[in-house]
Formats: sequence, structure tokens, C-alpha cells
Amino acid sequence: MSEIIVKIMTDSIADMFTRIRNGYKAGHESVSIPYSKIKMELAKLLEKRGYIKEVARLGKKNRKIIDIVLVYKNDKPPFEKIRRISKPSRRVYVSYSEIYPVRGGRGINILSTPKGVLTGEEARKQKVGGELIGEVW
Repeated sequence: MSEIIVKIMTDSIADMFTRIRNGYKAGHESVSIPYSKIKMELAKLLEKRGYIKEVARLGKKNRKIIDIVLVYKNDKPPFEKIRRISKPSRRVYVSYSEIYPVRGGRGINILSTPKGVLTGEEARKQKVGGELIGEVW
């Protein structure tokens, strides 16, 4: 009898980062990820900072996806790394005074704050802390 293995994904944001990273490594034009409000906000922030070209929500009701068009600079991704910091098993929260520049200012921190999804720089200016979702450099 064949066994069906169902893998339950517990960290959808880490999955999003992995799909973007793998899309760049494979040289794809775009990647699709399942829709959620937080992932849409993260994608818009990455688009605003120039790490991805375009973001679009496609589909209706239960079949919504986020289509992310990747951007290349000289046939290379615009960043070296995108990584998840706060995880479901270990949440990481920081106050605005604990937010430091990534790689000497060459990258960004991504935070989920009461004022929405912000970069570390924006959170410091607004003097608001929150959950440190990830970093890109």
C-alpha cells in the first residue's frame, strides 16, 4: 500500500522568502505564493526598496495568490541574502532603540509593528518597536 505524506507548513513567511530566493537562483521571471495580508505587505515593502520589480494579487476568494515579478541587476539578484529571524518556535521582539543597521547600512531589517510592516530605519524614525521578521542584504 502506498503511503501519502502530507507536509504541514508552519511558517508561511519563511516559505515566501525561500520561494523568492529559489526563484532568483533558478533565474525565473516571477514566483507565485499563496496570499495572506502579511505576505502582501512584505512583498510591497520589498518592491518599494527595489528588491523585487512588481507585486500583484491574483485570483478570488480561496484561490488568491501573490505574483512577484523578480528584478535582476547585471543578471544577478539585487540582494545576497534574505532570511527569517523571528520564527514560530522563537519569536524575536525589539524596541526601537535595539534596531541596528544591517551590514553597515547595506541591507534592511523588516519589522511587524503596531503601525504596520516597516523597515528598521522607518521604525527607528517613528520610535516604534515590534517583531523582527527578517533581514535582507
